[in-house]
Amino acid sequence: MPALVLARVAADQGHDVVLVGAARGIEAQILPRHPFRFHLLPMEPFYRRAWWRNLRWPLIAARAWRAAGRVLQDERPAIVIGTGGYAAGPVVWRAQNARIPTALQEQNAFPGLTQRWLARRAQQIHLGFPEARLGLKPGRHTQVFVFGNPITPPGRVDAAAARAEFGLSAERRTVLVFGGSQGARALNETIAGVLQRGLLGDVNLLWGTGAMHLDRYAAFAVPGRVVVRGFFDPIGVAYAAAHVVVARAGAMTVSELCAWGKPSVLVPLPTAAADHQTFNARALANAGASVLLLEREFTPDAFAKTVVPLAADENRLDALARSARGRGHPNAARSIMEKVLALSQVE
Repeated sequence: MPALVLARVAADQGHDVVLVGAARGIEAQILPRHPFRFHLLPMEPFYRRAWWRNLRWPLIAARAWRAAGRVLQDERPAIVIGTGGYAAGPVVWRAQNARIPTALQEQNAFPGLTQRWLARRAQQIHLGFPEARLGLKPGRHTQVFVFGNPITPPGRVDAAAARAEFGLSAERRTVLVFGGSQGARALNETIAGVLQRGLLGDVNLLWGTGAMHLDRYAAFAVPGRVVVRGFFDPIGVAYAAAHVVVARAGAMTVSELCAWGKPSVLVPLPTAAADHQTFNARALANAGASVLLLEREFTPDAFAKTVVPLAADENRLDALARSARGRGHPNAARSIMEKVLALSQVE
């Protein structure tokens, strides 16, 4: 998603954009829906837990190396941008070997393995979190910028109109809970427990279960009080309606929350690679922009004792919102591309 946002900015400025992803990644479903030319490499991730699956890696790496070389030879790019993930590795590495200017965009507070590997020879590194700088070893001449993560800037959506669009009562505060388009089973089970035990308190609930989980939880909907959706698209209306957001701590979610200036309770995914979501959530909590609850702590009782009172605490909400906005970068994509395009003086 960060790559797509950057691609749209570059294309709007008249530049030709080519996207590269992994044939086994989510890119294979997403990229055909967008107007950009793209290539999918025969890549697989490096398995941290199922280590025996890495025995095929020499063969996979050789195939990906050749495929990346063909992409660069066919496209002859002026600049290569790596937005993380295992597909970025061979393309950016080969571009660096070919002396093509490269830039990295790291979304998380703790940099991923690919970005740490590529940082030394990159011309530019763009960070979503200033804390990520501690996990990187850039080269002597590498420029490091902290413009935030590239997101679609928030639109102007009236909060009262947004709540009315969902049919929610205007007399109660609204809590938005979601775990991304795929959903989050742990969050869903906790919210189901909240509703089963009558712990919702005096708040409305906007609940994004994830498309694959919707059928299981749809019956919990209550007109005017509890809205259950697979996912919110566009999510901006749901953000506008919410007084408090409960979500995972993926980099793009965190960046959206800051850009919208939304008070939040973050429940990081404990199995995320290198526990990067906990780093993201802790960075926001330390900045006074969010409340951190570990997954094991996010129980129905915790919802009743933490989230419901927070939704009614106007002073606390204002403080969290101010701190979140202070870390928000709604126009990060344009700032990043301005610097990146200067690498080849094609602005």
